Amino acid sequence: MPLALLALAIGAFGIGTTEFVIMGLLPEVAGTYGVSIPTAGFLVTGYALGVLLGAPLMTVLGTRVPRKRMLMLLMGLFIVGNVLSALAPAFGVMLAGRVVASLAHGAFFGIGAVVAAELVAPEKKAGAIAMMFTGLTVANVVGVPLGTLVGQHLGWRVTFLIVASLGLLGLLGIARLVPDLPRPEGVRIRHELAAFRNAQVLLAMGMTVLGFGGVFAAITYITPMMTNVAGFADTSVSWLLVLLGLGMVVGNLVGGRFADRALMPMLYVSLGALALVLAAFTVTAHTKAGAAVTVVLIGALGFATVPPLQKRVLDQAAGAPTLASAVNIGAFNLGNALAAWLGGLVIAAGLGWTAPNWVGAALAASALVLAVVSGALERRTAGRTGTGRVVAAGTPAAAAVPAHH
Repeated sequence: MPLALLALAIGAFGIGTTEFVIMGLLPEVAGTYGVSIPTAGFLVTGYALGVLLGAPLMTVLGTRVPRKRMLMLLMGLFIVGNVLSALAPAFGVMLAGRVVASLAHGAFFGIGAVVAAELVAPEKKAGAIAMMFTGLTVANVVGVPLGTLVGQHLGWRVTFLIVASLGLLGLLGIARLVPDLPRPEGVRIRHELAAFRNAQVLLAMGMTVLGFGGVFAAITYITPMMTNVAGFADTSVSWLLVLLGLGMVVGNLVGGRFADRALMPMLYVSLGALALVLAAFTVTAHTKAGAAVTVVLIGALGFATVPPLQKRVLDQAAGAPTLASAVNIGAFNLGNALAAWLGGLVIAAGLGWTAPNWVGAALAASALVLAVVSGALERRTAGRTGTGRVVAAGTPAAAAVPAHH
């Protein structure tokens, strides 16, 4: 794997840390500005919405900018947002800083995934994407716990300044290690938008929303579930989150390795197993040992879907993959927000702290259904054209499969 992937992983580590560390620092931030914790929660919601909107917006703005330069500009935006958050004199300014930082998130991972795939041989693309996403998973094991610890002892502003310095390190790494890849000639916004007429691209994004949403339905409410049902002390939750992060790291790397060998079978297995494990979590959450093991499995199976889903989008949007890749990152965040909302509804309905696990299982099972439909559609197309590849629009064979373009 090229050293350039390390620079992308460092950027991903900084972005992953700033996205999740705020959850552990909400009481401190709320106290600083004299707002309630639910109000401070807008710092989480605002970031998620910024990712969702910023992914297509920043990608479109960067269409005519070489990808290396665009990655550097995005890291610059990320640094500015975190410095603004660290120095914010009022809550509104802090919220603005979070939104500015979030605008870089989706486009960085979207463009970064395209760059990572271009740096290696075709049979290693999913592994390269997984290597970049390792930065995001390691952030949950190292960055978030350490950032929370620093914020609680030295002040949350210090945490955001450290995150900004991680962004600077990523920027310097990209400038030094990522090669100047030529921008594809003739690619315009209309070409990028054309990818969304491909049913396979939309199916992959649907799998992203539902599959990873299944993970977030459970882990959004993991603290009350572990303390009120499994019987863990409040102080043990941080270690459970580390276990979750370790599972994510392993799952991400395994998913990348096997997606390069058999992408769709990897999705069938990981989504099916994720649905079963989430359903089982309603039972295993009642014992400490069972809960701890299940948390690891949820992290592993959830992130095992990330490299194959991202590569699926890149493959199906071949020729103009950048916008589709970035929008798929936004789809992960849409799934997170949707699942957290649905999980909250079943808890509010009095169905118990483990009820979100049933929501997660249903979402993951729905993603598996979409994967099966996608695979069947692909086999049917291959039978019509005599190949296993998607046929470009405008060719004689394409006329036989208008549903794809």
